[in-house]
Amino acid sequence: MSCFTIYQDNHTDSTVISNRFIDEYMKAANDAQLKIYLYLLRMMSASRATSISDIADIFNYTEKDVMRALKYWEKNQLLTLDLDEHKNVIGIHLKDFSASAPAASTPAAAPLASVVPISSKLAVSGQASAAPREVPEPAPEPEEPADTSLDNIYVKPNYTLDELKAFKSDEATARLLFVAEQYLRKTLSANDVRTILFISDRLAFSEDLIDYLIQYCVDHGKKDLRYIEKVAISWAQQGVTTPGQAAGMAGKYDRSVYEIMKALGKNGTPTKTEVSYITRWTKEYGFGTDIVFAACERTVLATDRHRFEYADRILASWHKSGVHSINDIQSLDEHYHRTKPAKAAAVTNKFNQFTQNSYDFDALEQELISN
Repeated sequence: MSCFTIYQDNHTDSTVISNRFIDEYMKAANDAQLKIYLYLLRMMSASRATSISDIADIFNYTEKDVMRALKYWEKNQLLTLDLDEHKNVIGIHLKDFSASAPAASTPAAAPLASVVPISSKLAVSGQASAAPREVPEPAPEPEEPADTSLDNIYVKPNYTLDELKAFKSDEATARLLFVAEQYLRKTLSANDVRTILFISDRLAFSEDLIDYLIQYCVDHGKKDLRYIEKVAISWAQQGVTTPGQAAGMAGKYDRSVYEIMKALGKNGTPTKTEVSYITRWTKEYGFGTDIVFAACERTVLATDRHRFEYADRILASWHKSGVHSINDIQSLDEHYHRTKPAKAAAVTNKFNQFTQNSYDFDALEQELISN
């Protein structure tokens, strides 16, 4: 008897995505990683070939971005890359979810990947999108399970000299390091290169985003790579993956917010609590920056602690007293001096001939500490 083919009329052209992928992997991946993995599933379901350059063109990424995403999924054991003797990718094997080890609560960040020139189409094979079996077989424990906790993603590894050399040997990276040296006006040390490698490797920042990051920090007067690293981690935690997103977040607060922060001796991005104080002073109380700066000046001279709370008490008092200008503050000071109860006679000499502030700062600080 001859063989026959079974088919159906209501065949749907679709790509199946495992619920386990959605539950365990999707939340930790960035946009590029998700798009590329879903595209691989699409190519596999259609039995079509693709290439690194094709994927880069479709999503307007660099080939290095594509390789970084592939390495990310390979480290999370969702696929394996088939390489030729020259380390070029010639195939991708998407693993079956039912046969892979359970994922950690947060997948590991992508390791560094070199740009790999692809001259021919690569085949995509495997069974990544199949629904899990009703009773999956237990997966064997990996010999050396990776530490994929969220905290570990933001910890800089001790990169070896070989890893640094491989990182610096890439042409695009060499350009990036050159640009960084121009921004920072210094020759990068090995530790500086390790920091940039960490931002590229663990945080999965693209070259454009790293370029924007360094420029942003330098424009704000910060050339220390430790500070730049902290900003990068903050952006990564907030899901920033493009210069546009970074610019949108950086422009969330107007210039006056940062000027007030600086007046209080604070640097960096303001916290929600700090912004709430500044919003109260400028929006609710309607104070101009000259009045807020006057309160900040008195605060900085009086205390090194609880400065926002301290300045808030001063400005709340001025608001209650109907202050609208610097002249109103001067009038309050004069009234305070006229009505202040006389203290015991004190020895007068050239060392105590100065204008007293209109607040008992010691008492005010004690009140702040006790609250």
